Amino acid sequence: MAKAILKFVSRRRRLKRTRRIPKGVIHVQAGFNNTIVTVTDVQGRVVSSASAGNCGFRGRRKGTPFAAQTTAVNAIRTVVMQRAEVLIKGPGLGRDAALRAIRKSGIRLTFVRDVTPLPHNGCRPPKKRRV
Repeated sequence: MAKAILKFVSRRRRLKRTRRIPKGVIHVQAGFNNTIVTVTDVQGRVVSSASAGNCGFRGRRKGTPFAAQTTAVNAIRTVVMQRAEVLIKGPGLGRDAALRAIRKSGIRLTFVRDVTPLPHNGCRPPKKRRV
């Protein structure tokens, strides 16, 4: 009995069209394992986003500064804006590289803010060990 031959239909990739916004907010979430860059308008609606995994990096390379730089460039590529605010969150290696890539893109930055969550007192520690 012959097996049926499956035809793979090539799916056309939908091209991202450029969005024009006068002012936006660029959120950079830099973890140890990945970097995510999201571009929103002032109301908080997502206009464009990219991550290191989405840009083709896999495994340990997702947390590198070069991956963060590429991610920032890809996220900004589909957006045309004059001014932006940058909010950076997380302790990862990609913080500075992503900010450097955003600065080079030609967008005028109104301010750069670090919004990394810091615990005021933290979680309750485990109870004392009794031997």
